[in-house]
Amino acid sequence: MWFCPSIKNYYMMNKIGISYSFNSNKTAQTAKRIIEDMKDLPIEEVNAETLTEEQFLSYQNLILGVPTWFDGELPNYWDEFGPAIEDMNLKGKLIALFGLGDQVNYSENFLDAVGIMAELLQSRGAKIIGLTSTEGFVFEKSCAVKGSKFLGLAIDYENQADKIDEQIKSWIRQLKDEFK
Repeated sequence: MWFCPSIKNYYMMNKIGISYSFNSNKTAQTAKRIIEDMKDLPIEEVNAETLTEEQFLSYQNLILGVPTWFDGELPNYWDEFGPAIEDMNLKGKLIALFGLGDQVNYSENFLDAVGIMAELLQSRGAKIIGLTSTEGFVFEKSCAVKGSKFLGLAIDYENQADKIDEQIKSWIRQLKDEFK
């Protein structure tokens, strides 16, 4: 007899790991909103500051919180984990990124950390999913843009706080389709 697994069964076999800094207020707040909107799926939180290679590799599907620091840099915890990623084979992994930035005060490198992380992950074979439109954002340049899309969910608490809930809800709907 043939068996056609439901979407829920697929996710039960492929837990989603969400990794972000538990100590970064706005990133953690965003991650909690994402987790709430994905409560019908098996999702596990992992603190990016204590993430191990084994934990990272144990997930087929990942969501990573990658805020941009200073003038377009990765946060220390992701920067320090980068060499480990450089040694990984990520072929077949689906990874969605969400990033925080300030498009007004850091217009010349808005969300650059997302672009840096996406490039690193793709170079190791991962497929980046969850691309979102740049429409409605005003910035000079960004490493996180490919064509007319961000390489993940773009969040700007400083200038677009009123749009965040709908951005997250829309992104989660998209991810539920793309994580299949």
